[in-house]
This record gives sequence, structure tokens and C-alpha cells, in this order.
Amino acid sequence: MIQRLYNWTLSLAQHPHALWALACVAFVESSVFPIPPDIIMIPMIIAQPRRAWLIAGVALVASVLGGLLGYAIGALAFDTIGQPILASLGKADAMAEFSERFNDMGFWAVLVAGITPFPYKVITIMSGWTGMPLATFVATSVLARGLRFFIVAGLLWHFGAPIRDFIERRLGLMFTLALALLIGGFVLVKYL
Repeated sequence: MIQRLYNWTLSLAQHPHALWALACVAFVESSVFPIPPDIIMIPMIIAQPRRAWLIAGVALVASVLGGLLGYAIGALAFDTIGQPILASLGKADAMAEFSERFNDMGFWAVLVAGITPFPYKVITIMSGWTGMPLATFVATSVLARGLRFFIVAGLLWHFGAPIRDFIERRLGLMFTLALALLIGGFVLVKYL
């Protein structure tokens, strides 16, 4: 089923209304949809590199707006909608323990989930459920999703199709390693 959903999402990149399709996928991916918008964004940018920044901007705006839906699900409908979504992702068991520490690291949690392959929808729902300040959530979402989408757009705009394999297979790992180095640097500075 996931493979069919992936193929359908990929086919949207060639649709005449691909920007709208990208906006829809980015919006729903932030709260319920399992396929990331990169799948539609990458072929769109390869096909029309001059529109790379517009495509990344649409993905950013739609993703943050979708994140607000995820936040609302967590804040207003966690028991009926949010918990089943997180349970389907295998995250239900750790929710209670995680929620106790979540807001202490809220900025970093949203940043990490917004940039790395970690499901952003988990963090959007958790942010609403734990009552993270909305301003912190929105600002961090804009930063994280902006970095993710504009770095992908920049790489594709500059290098074109040859960089596609790197982005699809290794960019999430590179983001994760860079974030680990950044956090490690802060820890070292604090304790040295």
C-alpha cells in the first residue's frame, strides 16, 4: 500500500497543477500523511530548476500550515485523532514519558523533526498535546522546514539531476549528523 501511495505521490509532480498537489501533500504530511513532500518536490525542481525557490516556498508554507493542523489535533483532539495517528506510527508507548520532557526541549524537538527524516507529524501533534507555546512551535517550524526544503532546492538548482540520489538516500543522514555535531558543540561549550 505504501509503495502505491509513493508512486501516486510521485506522479503528482508531472500534473499541470503540480504546485497545488505539492501544497496539499506538504500540508497533510505535517499531520497525517506518511509520504514526505520531497518526493514530489524533487522531480518538480529537476524538471523546472528556475522555479526551485518557488517550489521550496510553497512546500514551506503548506508544511507549516499543516503543522498547525497537527498542533490543533494534539491540543484539541489528541484522544480521538492524535493518539491513533501516533499509535499507527509505533510511537504510542513512549508518549507519556516523552511528554514530560518534551516542552523542556521543544525548540530542539521541532527543529530535529523538521529537518531530519523523523516524522514531523509526530512532533506537530506532540507540540499541541503538551501545550508547547504556539509562537515557539511556529518559529521553529518555519526555520526547520525552511532549511530542509531550501537546501534541497538549492542542491537541485545548482547540481541538477545527478544530486537526486544523494538527496533521496543520504540527505536525511547528513542533516542528522550536522544536527548532532551542532548539539555536541553546544554541550562541549557548556561544560568546558
